Amino acid sequence: MNTLRTGFLKWGRLRQAMRGLYLVVLVLGLAKANGQIVLTKANNDTSNSLPHLEKRGAVTQLIVDGQPFLVLGGEVHNSTTSNLDYLRPIWSKLAADRLNTVLVPVSWELVEPTEGKFDFSLVDGMLAAARENKLHLVLLWMGSWKNSTSRYAADWVKADQDRFPRVQNADGQSLEILSAFTSATRDADARAFAALMKHVREQDSTQHTVIMIQMQNEVGVLGASRDHSPAANAAFARPVPMALMDYLAQHKDVLLPELRKLWDATGNPTSGTWTQVFGDGPATDQIFMAWNYAQYMGRISFAGKAEYSLPTFVNTWIVQPEDKGPGDYPSGGPIADVHDIWRVGASAIDLLCPDVYLPNFPEILDKYRRSGNPVFIPESRAGAGGAANAFYAIGQAGAIGYSPFGIEDVQSGPYIPTGSSFSSASSRGSSTDIVSGDPIVRTYSLLSKIAPLILAHQADQSIAGVWLTTKQSTQSVSLGNYTLNFSIRTNRRATSTDAPTVGYALVLQLGPDEYLVAGTDVQVTFTPHPPGPAIAGLLSVEEGDYVDNKWVPGRRLNGDEVQLRYDLSAAAAEGQSGAGLRFNANGPTFQKVKLYRYR
Repeated sequence: MNTLRTGFLKWGRLRQAMRGLYLVVLVLGLAKANGQIVLTKANNDTSNSLPHLEKRGAVTQLIVDGQPFLVLGGEVHNSTTSNLDYLRPIWSKLAADRLNTVLVPVSWELVEPTEGKFDFSLVDGMLAAARENKLHLVLLWMGSWKNSTSRYAADWVKADQDRFPRVQNADGQSLEILSAFTSATRDADARAFAALMKHVREQDSTQHTVIMIQMQNEVGVLGASRDHSPAANAAFARPVPMALMDYLAQHKDVLLPELRKLWDATGNPTSGTWTQVFGDGPATDQIFMAWNYAQYMGRISFAGKAEYSLPTFVNTWIVQPEDKGPGDYPSGGPIADVHDIWRVGASAIDLLCPDVYLPNFPEILDKYRRSGNPVFIPESRAGAGGAANAFYAIGQAGAIGYSPFGIEDVQSGPYIPTGSSFSSASSRGSSTDIVSGDPIVRTYSLLSKIAPLILAHQADQSIAGVWLTTKQSTQSVSLGNYTLNFSIRTNRRATSTDAPTVGYALVLQLGPDEYLVAGTDVQVTFTPHPPGPAIAGLLSVEEGDYVDNKWVPGRRLNGDEVQLRYDLSAAAAEGQSGAGLRFNANGPTFQKVKLYRYR
């Protein structure tokens, strides 16, 4: 094991120790047999343990009621949860759309309308409705900050600028952002958050409806690269805290390159002011703000966990293509460049998560996977792009889950995939087999059927996700004894309104020569790894579905359904048979393939 990976693993163990090992973690076995899902528990029952994060093989997974849990989520609009009557008709729609988790805002202004007097009626209403619809909740604590600004803070906080000062820009103008440099603000927020967590413990510690907590929302300073208030200026002039300097020295060889580059440029000093250690410029301002936001939010998270220790995460307003520097996006937020700062500054926070609406989803996710950061996507898009994102995040990045924003706006309607034997097979089951036409709901419908299988394959890295566009139209995945060559489906009949923008797939290795593939608008061929015969043939291909955790085959596909090319001599010269799997635009759908080799 190389030095870099060893350093990451040591830091991962240190972070767990710093969080206090709040829970007793017991083992859940997940066995896989011929693509069927088999759940086996260890002798010790962990069904009453709190939701928590646990390292399982190659990934960190969320454990709920003693079993790994895949979040098929959606976040409602910011103001949806401010009124239970407005929210009431939405619950059943979300359940019908195949969600298992809803991300719901809880705002400081509504739970503590008067200082020291709490009203959790909105929280209780959401708990009751979620349980009625068999949904889990992730609570989004919108306290001091939401999208940088402080408009969700309690009214009595907003009205008292002397006690609760604001961020100031370089010209001394106050911004509608609570300063992170005032203990009175931090402590008031922490008390409110701790009261919320105490209430959740009292109301939900046996049901486990609430499974995670988001701390604030997209924090950072907009409009300036740092806070220039008097308290912030005084902190900026002081030496960098020794806790951060010690971390830099101890992890010098495994620091993320963006931070290491700044420190190297100043000669790697072991003490000094922020500009002496990191240089003079906006990048240093961002590091300074990241440290102070992390300290502030880490203390709030710690206060909440002292009452009820659920996993916590922060979400990130990531850098946009048009942004010129910190302040164009929230400076100090947990963007990928400053993850080292957030890790040491906020050890009570478990996940650093991106909100992703940009088209280069795999590239962004790869930056957020560094240093062993577990992956969760709390806010992104629905539609075909969202479906592709979910497949890639869950299959390729071992994500805990995925969540489109504004999920109540997703259009639902009767839909049965055409061109599949399960157009008729579904009619033999219940009407719940007919799912929404929106790609993200169709994708959740499929993923929910094999979630335990996915989680087991995540742990042993026998899974991959594929994300394609017409500009990035191919992707090769090495899995087991074969390389799987994916491409956008080439023989579709595109029209001006039906042109493909994304193709996506999820592949699980079921055995040495057997794979389960789910996909939309892709085709796949297979290349054997040496040694042995160089060409892979399709021994059998079945389309089908998972019903009650068991594979139910539909048509056995052959002939036109698997033939991708007819220049067979040219294909053989390339190590190909000319056949493969083809997934149409009406998916995602399943196919199970068994392979053999020939010379």
